[in-house]
Amino acid sequence: MKKPLSIFLLLFVTIISAQEVKHLNLEDAVLGYYKGLYPKQKSLQWMEGTDDYIVTEGDIVQVNYNLSKRPALFSLEDLQKAIPSLKRMPYSFEKVTSDVVTFPHKNAMVTYNYRTKTVSELKYAEEAENNEYNSEANAVAYTIENNLYVATSSNPKIAVTNISDKNIVSGQAIARSEMGITKGTFWSPKGNFLAFYQKDESNVTNYPLVDVTTTPATVDNIKYPMNGMGSEIAKVGVYSMKNNSVIYLDIDTSDEHYLTNLSWSPDEKFVFLAEVNRGQNHIWFNMYDATSGKKMKTLFEEQNDKWVEPEHTAVFVPNSNSTFLWLSERDGFMNLYEYDIDNQSERQLTHFSWVIKEILGFDEKGKNVIVTGTGPDARETKAFKISLKNGKITILTSEEGTHSVQLSPNGNYIIDSYSSLDVPRVVKRKSIKNEEEVTIYTSENPIEGYQLGTTELVTLKAKDGSDLYGRLIKPANFDASKKYPVLVYVYGGPHAQMVTNSWLGGSNLWMQWMAAEKDYVVFTLDNHGSAYRGFEFESAIHRQVGEVEMEDQLIGVDYLKSLPFVDGNRLAIHGWSYGGFMTNSLMLRHPGVFTTAVAGGPVTDWKYYEIMYGERYMDRWQENEAGFEKAKIHNYVKNLDGKLLEIIGSVDPVVVPQHTMTLLQEFVKNKVQVDFFTYPMHPHNVRGVDRAHLMKKVLDYVILNNK
Repeated sequence: MKKPLSIFLLLFVTIISAQEVKHLNLEDAVLGYYKGLYPKQKSLQWMEGTDDYIVTEGDIVQVNYNLSKRPALFSLEDLQKAIPSLKRMPYSFEKVTSDVVTFPHKNAMVTYNYRTKTVSELKYAEEAENNEYNSEANAVAYTIENNLYVATSSNPKIAVTNISDKNIVSGQAIARSEMGITKGTFWSPKGNFLAFYQKDESNVTNYPLVDVTTTPATVDNIKYPMNGMGSEIAKVGVYSMKNNSVIYLDIDTSDEHYLTNLSWSPDEKFVFLAEVNRGQNHIWFNMYDATSGKKMKTLFEEQNDKWVEPEHTAVFVPNSNSTFLWLSERDGFMNLYEYDIDNQSERQLTHFSWVIKEILGFDEKGKNVIVTGTGPDARETKAFKISLKNGKITILTSEEGTHSVQLSPNGNYIIDSYSSLDVPRVVKRKSIKNEEEVTIYTSENPIEGYQLGTTELVTLKAKDGSDLYGRLIKPANFDASKKYPVLVYVYGGPHAQMVTNSWLGGSNLWMQWMAAEKDYVVFTLDNHGSAYRGFEFESAIHRQVGEVEMEDQLIGVDYLKSLPFVDGNRLAIHGWSYGGFMTNSLMLRHPGVFTTAVAGGPVTDWKYYEIMYGERYMDRWQENEAGFEKAKIHNYVKNLDGKLLEIIGSVDPVVVPQHTMTLLQEFVKNKVQVDFFTYPMHPHNVRGVDRAHLMKKVLDYVILNNK
């Protein structure tokens, strides 16, 4: 009997479709950025003093890409004719104008005039680190070991400090980069002065890390300020470019208080600092004379029974040396305040019950400030225009999702790059004045055609009634009648948000691999303590880290077990750093919930963690012994019910190896078997090609034991 033609066609289409489906492999998923598996992102930068921007794409730099037919400005070939040693196009530039681009190359800051095809170089020392270029001064600040230098067109190595004592470090970030500190040098607006941080680490204990690449192995002592011990002593210096001299601000920090959020007045007369006591519950916002170093006055103070954490500098409004904006969460959410130095007056400009993230700048007339913030949905990031006169708000990015925004120098436009759960990336130019917008480019889905699971955002309720945001990835070829094993990925600590309305919900591609290729449900929940939810939500962890976080994560477990397609007897958990602490806590303090756990780089005893972060959330251990003892993982080793793997980098300078080594010692003492793996010579995170080895180690362990 002949089969109908339609059956042959159906079989043909089915075979072709099956052939077209691609499969992720784990290594490609882990190294996805290098394998082209993340949405394409082009480098866009505004030109100074204009509403034009450049796009770097491959070996070509173009102007106003997709907005007009203007020609390319220059190519890599053009650059190489002027700079033969240049191997590749710079991804971004220090400065872009209608005539020149400036970028670092070897030991020089290179300025290329793409109209005349000529080059000038500002040389600095070959061993320079922490470089910061200032176009106004045409100078580079940099460090060599513990000292600070400046390079000018006439001298590539001017010593700002010349201190032989290695305990005194100038020009580098202090306070372990907490409280918004990301660097150690701060050029004044016109480039006449250079303010810099200096720290004296004489009272900070050494911590030994072992370098196994030498024969025999050698000790690398780092300065590590452990909770409750001696901390660094901070200072701020100001270097005059004209006088080649340094003064220090007149501040007594023998009490080990913090100097944060350094900013300049536009006229370069004053330096401003948010000074925070070591207990981190009191801010003094102080004003100093930049030439004498004398304290002028305290402009305002902030206090909180739990903690204060200034993270943003003062931002002066246009054409004013006396009025600035300050971001504070004193009312429970990060809001804008306007302060006038001359009148010593203050007013709250916004009253949002959501978090402002950043001040981008001002519109052309200086009447409105442009900010990013979450808006009502904490999983998103959007841009807003806010009137300085009355606080009126206009949303500039109406599309759902997570927006990354650059404001044009003239304040007329933004470049808006955004993604959402199902949108890989769209980049637009939008007008600040009206709703005019033009699409610059749209990224294709780089994993189109791959076998993938489905990603969903879910909302659960905490015991206090607040929303808990989660991400659920279901297996490919999902069958609701089946029972699937689960991997819970957890971080759970401050300053992090795992679940966002961005492409794939903010998940990593290895999670998609686990769902698509290993038939796993992969789940993540942002508990109390995680970022961008307001002070009450975030500070619930104070003096009792792990408690409310575990409570929230177990609400997530209850949700998973309520799903008919979840095998509640096959739950595994994995996390790194704070997530490693959470993994150990959940596995050992709630035995029987998870069959398998992999804790990476875990904090196990908060006494061993650093002062700046740890004392904010837990206070000093001498002040909170009960809280430290309750959170200490060592106390729960006898509870292990299932398989547990601890992983660390052997030279971790953040969560030092002592955490895991003492925990292993406790397992041995109690005759409890546990698994352990270390990555030799890796710091806190295992990066590069070795990360593929790490994730295979983690996921193989989960798949093998979660039965």
